[in-house]
Amino acid sequence: MPEAAGAAAGGTGVSPPAGARRSLGPVALVVAGGLSVQFGAAVAVLLMPRAGALGVVTLRLVLAALVLFVVCRPRLRGHSRADWATVITFGAAMGGMNMLFYQAVDRIPLGAAVTLEVLGPLALSVIASRRLVNLLWAALALAGVVLLGGGGFDRLDPVGAAFALAAGGMWAAYIIFSARTGRRFPQADGLALAMGFGALLSLPFGLAEAGSRLFVPSTLGLGLAVALMSSVLPYTLELLALRRLPAATFAVLMSLEPAIAAAAGFLLLSQALSPSEGLAIVLVVVASMGAVRTQAAGKRAPAG
Repeated sequence: MPEAAGAAAGGTGVSPPAGARRSLGPVALVVAGGLSVQFGAAVAVLLMPRAGALGVVTLRLVLAALVLFVVCRPRLRGHSRADWATVITFGAAMGGMNMLFYQAVDRIPLGAAVTLEVLGPLALSVIASRRLVNLLWAALALAGVVLLGGGGFDRLDPVGAAFALAAGGMWAAYIIFSARTGRRFPQADGLALAMGFGALLSLPFGLAEAGSRLFVPSTLGLGLAVALMSSVLPYTLELLALRRLPAATFAVLMSLEPAIAAAAGFLLLSQALSPSEGLAIVLVVVASMGAVRTQAAGKRAPAG
């Protein structure tokens, strides 16, 4: 989609609109992926009592891997050792991120878990950034996600909080190796291979926790919905976005996840937002918009 949009814009001869489309295209992919993840999370809530936290992860990754292998038919030959090292690391980060996050959700509230997890991408944005203004946007987004947590971190289960922070670290690794995989493999081939490795990594844990409950038809149906909405669609969109979007900007955009989750809770679960939560969403959105505008300005500066 970004490549097609860029090609179409190149034939018009109107530079500003084309530049705007190139900047907004990857951002739209990231936001669409975030929306898909949150709707998938709602289905996962229904599934967790049936299969357990690790069982949900296994269903999500295994079924997603099967779908991607059927659709993409990735080549298994002709890849270098560096290619395989990249895709295996990507798959390990993906599997680890999911297993750690669901372990966190099993112990602490979802909002707090997402807020803590987002600290990983935010830390990445600070480390990867080479412009001082990006530190400001990261700090503003950090203030938003902390405010969204409601100041209740001192009451959290320390083990659950540790799982969420570890999931954030895996999320940062996922961002880095998703971008590298997208550059090394055509289309979504690398994602399919990485998803397969992540599925193999999670399979023993899911079988140990859920056993035969994983193969109940209704459970498999819900698991397929979670796989499509929480893995196949968002990971594909993010991989495409990371081919055109710097890792630092992508990491700050990931701070939209708690805001999207809060909005989904209000719309789907009738969970009212407090004034502090509303302010937190505003801070996160402003930080994300600032990061995107900074990226666009940075690209225009050398050309001028």
